[in-house]
Amino acid sequence: MTIPNQIFVDGAFRNACEGKRTSLTNPATEAVFVEVASAGPADINSAVESAQAAWENGWRDLPPGKRGEILFNVARVLRENLEALAQLEMQQIGKPIADARDEIGLGARVFEFYAGAVTKFYGQTIPVSRGGFDFTLRQPMGVVACIVPWNFPFPIACWKTAPALAAGNAVVLKPASLSPLTALALGELAHRAGLPAGVLQVLPGAGSAMGETLVTHRLVRKVSFTGSTSVGQRIMELASRDIKRVSLELGGKSPNIVFADADWARAAESSPMSVFANTGQDCCARSRMFVERSVYEPFLEKFVAATRKLVVGDPASDQTQIGPLVSAGQRATVEEFLADAKKKGTRFACGGGRPAGKGYYLEPTVLADVPTGDRCWREEIFGPVVCLVPFDDEAAMLREVNASPYGLSGSIWTNDLRRALRVARAVESGVLSINSHSSVHVEAPFGGFKQSGVGRDLGMAAMEGYTELKNVYIAES
Repeated sequence: MTIPNQIFVDGAFRNACEGKRTSLTNPATEAVFVEVASAGPADINSAVESAQAAWENGWRDLPPGKRGEILFNVARVLRENLEALAQLEMQQIGKPIADARDEIGLGARVFEFYAGAVTKFYGQTIPVSRGGFDFTLRQPMGVVACIVPWNFPFPIACWKTAPALAAGNAVVLKPASLSPLTALALGELAHRAGLPAGVLQVLPGAGSAMGETLVTHRLVRKVSFTGSTSVGQRIMELASRDIKRVSLELGGKSPNIVFADADWARAAESSPMSVFANTGQDCCARSRMFVERSVYEPFLEKFVAATRKLVVGDPASDQTQIGPLVSAGQRATVEEFLADAKKKGTRFACGGGRPAGKGYYLEPTVLADVPTGDRCWREEIFGPVVCLVPFDDEAAMLREVNASPYGLSGSIWTNDLRRALRVARAVESGVLSINSHSSVHVEAPFGGFKQSGVGRDLGMAAMEGYTELKNVYIAES
């Protein structure tokens, strides 16, 4: 697969109007490997107007079965190009190749799920008090702007694009400036699979320059965004001007709660990847660990031992589990948190330094007995850092869990079913796992409470979020 380096509009690659380009650096080698076009206001307007025309002139009225066939074809073509897409993902963000392959496969499964969902997306018939016949319709909105982050570029692009297309919308996809390549490839492959020209447009470029133009465009009916809470707040503010629909999946500071009655040894051995996978660049990362005091020290010992076994290295190796951070700037941000922790005398159980050699690497770092008022405990670090504290009282622990402004994900480890249900109800998070670390299921809704966002990705809830609900009443006489 040739590295895509232009914008994708009307089913074809073309140069951006202003001729601006952005250099991409391989985080594992620190070498620039491609320059990619940066869309400007004229490109955004052209893409949105083209998407609107494609929507009005056929896509919204295409029979659901035909839309489903096209989306199944998209999934097939993605699988046929899985290795090439995985190599692009590895190169642009330093993702370990085994993870990249899994995530391309996840993107294909998302398209398959929504291809099947198209013909199973039902309205209701409602018995109303005055008689007659009352029913609901789910109708597409029009043009949807999907803005995706750099940490999971391909799967998140798919889990926004696929349900929006399945519901009958046209999509303008804005990838992060650090990771546009697989989104551009998605646009080309989807049209190769039969998606009509203009139904999916892909505009790379700097979000700071493009975001306001895209979000406030008069023809954009909904904005679906995954990224930082601060940017999400700005998008909500801009969208409020003309009451655009929004869904926002934002930051997280997720808890990992381990009770003494659990299989805590298994929890200790499996939990490192709940926070260090993707080099900790994950809003679902279980970066605040609460461990019942009676098992705290043995748990910490096993957790550290498991962390030291993680393979940090070349993303191209099938054995690598932890790659580099996405950029020099992201590593510097994480190191600022670690410097603050060192200044305050925080206990470093392991990690905290840079491995030798090229690449934006940082050792997986375990901070123990962290004061709950410290920055590392309170703020989203978005790097390979975890904080552990012991707890004695369930109620006090839950108050601290919920003191965070975030509420995205988390895990609860216990063999007491009543406790599991009680604590799951009490934790203010949109996604929870009992005795596991699994956050994402294609078939189930994904999203957060509080400042972790509004709306849901994945499952049938996502497809509902890309439609307007219309009620129709027919009188009997």
